[in-house]
Amino acid sequence: MAEGIETEARRRLAGLADAPPADGAPAQVLQRDAALVGRLLATVAQRHDAGEADTTADDMAAALGLFGDMRMALDQMEAQAVIEARRRGMEWREIAHHQGMKSSQAASQRYQRLVTRLEEIRQGIR
Repeated sequence: MAEGIETEARRRLAGLADAPPADGAPAQVLQRDAALVGRLLATVAQRHDAGEADTTADDMAAALGLFGDMRMALDQMEAQAVIEARRRGMEWREIAHHQGMKSSQAASQRYQRLVTRLEEIRQGIR
């Protein structure tokens, strides 16, 4: 079973299993990637507890390679949530409160950073 997880992680990193779900929902892609990382890390923990050799550097590289995509998916979902909250009339002050921030300015600036980062990724700048 561990070998299957490691192979899956390597393929995902190489882009062979990178196709998004049919509807392309970022939440589904993120959920799939998070589950893969969780299974790989659980396998590493089981091997360590059993005194077996650690997972290879390639295995860990594959897991680490997923975080960029996961971070981008989270950023997209957060930006979409803010857009929807604003569309529904929520004030920046309320958004800030729900995000654990102290000011509406902080929430607005965070949103602007998210949008800028996503646009830079889209354009290939990052």
